[in-house]
Order: sequence, then structure tokens, then C-alpha cells
Amino acid sequence: MTVTALVLGLLILIALALSAWRLLDHRADRKAMRELVGAQPAQPPVFAAEMVADLPEPARRYFLYTIEPGTPLATVARIRMAGRFGMGDRSNPNYLDFEATQVLAMPSGFVWKMHARRGLMRLSGSDSQRWTRFWLMGLLPVARLGGDPDHTRSAFGRYVAEAVFWTPAALLPGPGVTWEGLDTDKVRVTVEYHGLSQSVDLNVSASGQPIEVSFQRWSNANPEKKHRLQPFGGYLSEFRLFGGFRLPTHVEAGNHFDTDQYFPFFVADVSIVEFPGELSFC
Repeated sequence: MTVTALVLGLLILIALALSAWRLLDHRADRKAMRELVGAQPAQPPVFAAEMVADLPEPARRYFLYTIEPGTPLATVARIRMAGRFGMGDRSNPNYLDFEATQVLAMPSGFVWKMHARRGLMRLSGSDSQRWTRFWLMGLLPVARLGGDPDHTRSAFGRYVAEAVFWTPAALLPGPGVTWEGLDTDKVRVTVEYHGLSQSVDLNVSASGQPIEVSFQRWSNANPEKKHRLQPFGGYLSEFRLFGGFRLPTHVEAGNHFDTDQYFPFFVADVSIVEFPGELSFC
């Protein structure tokens, strides 16, 4: 056997091994999504204004805007979206076009499964409270993160904030969820779960429409690459009704929110939000 044949054989074996590894990631994504959907009670109560009567006025307005009376209180959703994902910084955003499906089940967790491209380059993978795993061209692993307290804390901040605009029923007052009024149109929700705590500030309009979300996120998106609390947030717009929930279909968010370093690396347009009973996974 020639050297060329040996090298070719080795490359084929490596490609097969990487393909098998990628397939395992796909299976883990789907399994985690099914588990999160299972966190939703089969027969949830329905929403009534009395449930939020004792909340600070901006929070009460928020719930009356986002949840119609009589809506079954689904706390788990699958969201389909497309948009731009920045891999750079404010001076050089380096945006990729992406499509993604996310299952959001606050406080249990989330899975965001995406495919992105720019020109001939392809990036795919998933993000969750347990891992961050991305692949280049479907064969080369370029990020394998997670399983440590920094990642868990950072992810918790993300999906608590996302629950504010995509699964408001998960933030109704109850164990581990408290609301505090900050101003006429500003309110803070704090979620505590399994030793984690995250506060998120929400600005609402006169009608109760949420327009801006901000919080201190545990992140290493800074020049020093050191995990620390730093501003994160974004803007919500283009609301539509999905199963009795009035939710934003355009979201822009990024690090260093409300500073001169703010960079909206995540710009997404939502096409579908589905709730248990509508959900199916192949």
C-alpha cells in the first residue's frame, strides 16, 4: 500500500469519526429538547387577571398585555427564528445569517439549535444550560464548552431573560419568582433556582408592552476574557399573538447594553412560537 493510500485511508477514518461525533451531538440535542418539553404540566391552569392583582403596577400591565384571559399557562415553548449572529465586536460585527430552533423551559433550561452561514462558510451547533457546541462545515469542532459553574451561571441569565419575552407564564408570581417595582414603567423580576439567582429589569409601555430588557449577566465577553457581571440587554418589537400569548417577533440583544460598547450580536425574527400540545419532534 502506498503512502498516499495510507494517508487517504486515515483521512477517511477521521472524517467518519467526526461525522459519528456530530451525529451524537444531534441526538443529544433532540433528547434534551424532549426532556424540556416534558417539564410542562399536561393540564396547566388558565390565566386570570386576579393572578397578578397584587404585583407592582408595571408588572401587572406586562402580564395583562402578554397573556390573554383564559389562556392555558404554558411555560415551555418552541421558537423558530432566523436572523444575524455576530462573531466579532462593535467595530467589526462579522455577522453570519442564521436559522435556529429553540426549546425554552424556564427554570429547567433551554436548547438553541442553529445553522449559520456567510458565503461558503457554514457554522452549526447548539447552546444550552449544559453545553455550547459548534461545528465548522459540519465536520470540525470549533467550540466545546460547558459543564462548569461559569457556563451554568451565564446560561441561566440568558434563559431567564428570554422567558420575559417568550414564555411570560413561567414568570408568574410563585416559588422562586419575585417582582419588584422600580419606576412607573420599569419593574424587576428575580428568579431563584437550584442555588442560582438572576434579576432582570423590564421596561414596559403605557399599554404594558415590554420594550426593553436588561440585566447583569455573568460573562467573559470582554477584552480580558474574564467572567464577571456586566450589562446585557436588548429591544423587543413587532408583537404577535401565539396561542393566547402576545410575544415579540423581533429581538435585538447584546453585551455591554446601554454603554458605548453595546454590540447587538443577536438580531432575530421569530416566525413560529409553539406550545405543548402543538409540539412534535422527529
